[in-house]
Amino acid sequence: MIVLASASPRRKELLGQVVPEFIVDPADVDEEALTENDPRVTAEKLAIAKAIAVADRHPGATVIGSDTVVAIDGVQLAKPLDAADAFRMLSTLAGRTHTVFTGVALVCNWTVDSFVESSDVTFRPISDDEIWAYIATGEPMDKAGAYGIQAGGGTFIEHVEGLVSTVVGLPIERLSSLLTTADR
Repeated sequence: MIVLASASPRRKELLGQVVPEFIVDPADVDEEALTENDPRVTAEKLAIAKAIAVADRHPGATVIGSDTVVAIDGVQLAKPLDAADAFRMLSTLAGRTHTVFTGVALVCNWTVDSFVESSDVTFRPISDDEIWAYIATGEPMDKAGAYGIQAGGGTFIEHVEGLVSTVVGLPIERLSSLLTTADR
């Protein structure tokens, strides 16, 4: 049995492309307490913590945990606290390149396999009016960096260097390989 330790509809959709049957059991971890200075370390540490937390409830299952961190100029951008915070984040990203790190952890019988993928994302210049219109949709409020590439936030993107699935939140290309080689 495979368990996805995430409530993200985007991760569920991506995992469904490589795993025909799985269950969803979201993890509840204190993300702020596990945040490190290095966004790559943060993404991996949170993915592992989520997978382990859910593995306790599903002995013998393969549990997949994942977390995405957006970083620019050495600053990690979590989910926005409010509309003003979302505006601050999107204004910071406008016309610039940032990095998206997605950590993935597989836990099965207390063995942990994990990895982090990263992609560089370049935003086109965005006007304040465009940012506020996007914020008004409510979409940015539950996403790291205040945008979703797979929806309205995708209109801000000029270029992605790396896997788009990493930016969405579950690098299925590498996950699929890990699931296959681990014979899970």
